[in-house]
Amino acid sequence: MRRRFPLALACGLVAAGLGRADDPDKPKPAAKGETVEVPYQLTETKHVMVRAKINGKGPFNLILDTGAPAVFITKAVAKKAKSDTDAKGWANFETFELEGGLKVPGAKGRVEDLFQLEGMNGMGLAGVELHGVIGYNVLAKYRIRYDFTADTIGFEPLPDFDPPKLVPIGGKGQGGLEMIGPLMKTMAALMGIKPNFNAVPRGFVGVEVDDADGVKVTKVLEGSPADKAGFKVGDVVQSVKVAKAADVDELKDLTKALAKAGVGVKLTVTVKRGDAPKDLTLELGKGL
Repeated sequence: MRRRFPLALACGLVAAGLGRADDPDKPKPAAKGETVEVPYQLTETKHVMVRAKINGKGPFNLILDTGAPAVFITKAVAKKAKSDTDAKGWANFETFELEGGLKVPGAKGRVEDLFQLEGMNGMGLAGVELHGVIGYNVLAKYRIRYDFTADTIGFEPLPDFDPPKLVPIGGKGQGGLEMIGPLMKTMAALMGIKPNFNAVPRGFVGVEVDDADGVKVTKVLEGSPADKAGFKVGDVVQSVKVAKAADVDELKDLTKALAKAGVGVKLTVTVKRGDAPKDLTLELGKGL
């Protein structure tokens, strides 16, 4: 069976993006009909998590939540992003950018320490520290493609659709449930549970491959680590050397070889170009 795979995220879901907020040539907001591929990660609790920069600060780990009416960020995130709030706890963001280069114009959010996130972080349930959620007021601006066999989620802008204005929540809307978060933190401490958020983001490669006849490069992202290393369309990956060489006959071999390679790791990749082998030195990059 012929299969094509985007390996812009070949080393993992969290750490790849086509643009960075601190790049001189930052991506422009997507136009109508243009789909932006946003890298995501399924947390250990199977929530869909993406990374975002707010006012140029971050990245922050945010859950996509179709059941939330708006973007919610923690007070600590708001402080770091220097997002001033009004009397009811709402903040207008100067910039709001998802990894992969999706800029959300006119984004706003509520600054509140949701008890759900406090509890999950206190117990370390998600496997990563969560900083907020992205809800309806942002999600409704896009036609979103979910495909859990892929590494990215597609966001297509809907410029002709104006989502209904949010109904003001006013004050705390958790009805006393806000005590659950601190309670779960206390229980975790009493039970000796220590959240482990020290996972190292895997490195960014920047190629697409087709495994119909070996692992063949079909696309090289401009400016990516693969582009800088000299990868060319048509190259067939034969082996990857991190600590030791690993032969690559199919996609799962490549994925396994790269699985524990973090940002900044240098690899020697042997490709077949034409009839001759060629060694390329690849230094893994990072997303946001």
